[in-house]
Amino acid sequence: MGLANRRLTQAERTEISDMKMLDATVDLIVSRGPSATSLKEVGLKAGYSRGLASQRFGSKDNLMAFVLRNIGDVWLQQLKSATVGKTGIEAIHRALDEHYRFCLEAPKRVRAFYTLWFESVNAGTELEAIIEKIHRRRHQDVARWIMAEFKETDINSDRTDIISSHFCASIIGIVYYWLTKPEDQEHTKKLHDNLKNTMTLLLQER
Repeated sequence: MGLANRRLTQAERTEISDMKMLDATVDLIVSRGPSATSLKEVGLKAGYSRGLASQRFGSKDNLMAFVLRNIGDVWLQQLKSATVGKTGIEAIHRALDEHYRFCLEAPKRVRAFYTLWFESVNAGTELEAIIEKIHRRRHQDVARWIMAEFKETDINSDRTDIISSHFCASIIGIVYYWLTKPEDQEHTKKLHDNLKNTMTLLLQER
């Protein structure tokens, strides 16, 4: 029996339905916002029963956590591919180019991801913990790229931490601008390029 004709396994059917519900959730977050997105609507928009999302995820917070993790994992894989074997300024530049490309190629997913990011601040839920982990990983990646290129005698850990924090804070500012003016791709690109220049100067000043 050919692959196209065989019956899907339960795991394959679950994966397909999960991806459909992911897309449905993203669409609803972008069009209505997280607070107006319900489990019932997600199931129906995905083409299933109104109760499937509740059955699969149990709660709205669990569904939103699934969205964050899924989009975050995709981004992490793209970032790894873009920066493999790179360190220092080159790795940072590659990461910024990849971030801008991700915004262009998957705007709905990126918009949903960062909408949840901003709305989860001080929420006291699992979402806040996931965002904190992602933010910490971003900071650690930048610090690792810097320390891999420069010896400790050239740049100490305190300065590395400051530069990494500046990078993370700047990315959030760029994203906020992009969320408010998604049609202004040219300026969003300039903001990414300006951050490249800033990071280069900060590392040259060490």
